[in-house]
Amino acid sequence: MLLIAEGVVMCFALLIVCVVGIANGPVGLVLLYEKDVQQRVVELGLTTREQIRRNFIICSIALFVPQFVLPPLMVYGINGASGFWEAFWQMSVILWIQGLFDRFFVDWYWVGKTKAWEIAGTEDLKPYIPTKIMIGKWISTIVVNPLIAAIIAGIMLLF
Repeated sequence: MLLIAEGVVMCFALLIVCVVGIANGPVGLVLLYEKDVQQRVVELGLTTREQIRRNFIICSIALFVPQFVLPPLMVYGINGASGFWEAFWQMSVILWIQGLFDRFFVDWYWVGKTKAWEIAGTEDLKPYIPTKIMIGKWISTIVVNPLIAAIIAGIMLLF
């Protein structure tokens, strides 16, 4: 049950980044859209390439620092995990919960079914997450998240 709560904490961390990122409109996170959408948004004068680059750096930090810091803090500090395998599977579960939240709630529902992420003038470029990209995101969720857990657990063995 604790792992589920810790997974929810990771979902909340992701949700905060998304909510803050689109607080002034979805153009704030256009960096997460495909290149054709980004190009159209620049052409429409809604943002600049430089602003997208700056937002990319900020967003990357906001997304990846919690991804690499919170799971080991929870697994080692709260759960008392020891050894590679115990930490690995616990972090994998936490990251899978976050990944499923990202795929189902953020990608499928929030981006795909609501207008919250719709940018005026780009409607013809929908879906914002094409099938090929969605497949890659699912593979990332299933494969890369455990890889991240393995890397973190391996590094923690050194300490």
